[in-house]
Amino acid sequence: MKRSFLLYAFIVLILTNIFTYSFLSSEVKFEQNRYEKTTKRLKDSLNVMTTKWNESNYFSLEKNENAQNYFDSAIANKSIAYEKLIPVLKEKLMDLNANPKGNPYTGQDQIGENKFVINKVKVLNHRWIIADYSDGKMWGEVLLKYFVNEDESVSFEVMQSLLYAQ
Repeated sequence: MKRSFLLYAFIVLILTNIFTYSFLSSEVKFEQNRYEKTTKRLKDSLNVMTTKWNESNYFSLEKNENAQNYFDSAIANKSIAYEKLIPVLKEKLMDLNANPKGNPYTGQDQIGENKFVINKVKVLNHRWIIADYSDGKMWGEVLLKYFVNEDESVSFEVMQSLLYAQ
């Protein structure tokens, strides 16, 4: 009886080990398959987002080599690094928000009790800037021309301003 009990216990242990091994190996295959699918989906998402980002930055000084070359050319007598110019332009426009009547480069006069201030700025190329502005209730966009003068000061000119309806 003792011998048959040991035989049955040994058989049960072997079957338990076989089933455990089978379960764990299928679990590992399942996890590897899930990992591969997730990785593929993430790579596809990353590629889509990279493409969208590149398309959205098509009109930007950071990606436009012709506009960048304008600042390096001997013809234009300009030798300004565009990497340093972009923050300077944004800062100068944002500093004008402190004006009591609002930023003069929004192209809008103060309508209510709130003044128009520029919220976001994007430098499109070596000549144009697009900016978003609002007074808290109304908002709009403005297209600006900018010029880098001989003394490396910057001047702005409103080309077109658009105020969205409420």
